[in-house]
Amino acid sequence: MHLRRTVSAAAILAAMLGAATVAAQQPAAPAFAAPDLSEKGARALAASCAACHGTNGQAARGSLVGVLAGRSKNDLVQIMAQYKSGQRPATVMHQIAKGYTDAEIAAMADHFSKQAR
Repeated sequence: MHLRRTVSAAAILAAMLGAATVAAQQPAAPAFAAPDLSEKGARALAASCAACHGTNGQAARGSLVGVLAGRSKNDLVQIMAQYKSGQRPATVMHQIAKGYTDAEIAAMADHFSKQAR
């Protein structure tokens, strides 16, 4: 009986070591780079808005989409926070807003606030 316990303990130890080896071989979770919040980085982030809001945030005349260019940074940050929280109704903006950090939103808002209307 003592031999069985020894074999069982040895088998368990071998299984644990094998599992640890397999776990050690698994790739690490990807590390994401910190967002580029420089002026150049903010411009790159803001470029994704052009599809709906026009180049540099200047929506086409008569468009129902809001103009971003020349609006105050605080207004844009507040509006994005409302989309992000679900306070402001939207078709897709609530989903888009959730994809950005508060720092990224602030950087884009700053970028758009400096654009001519």
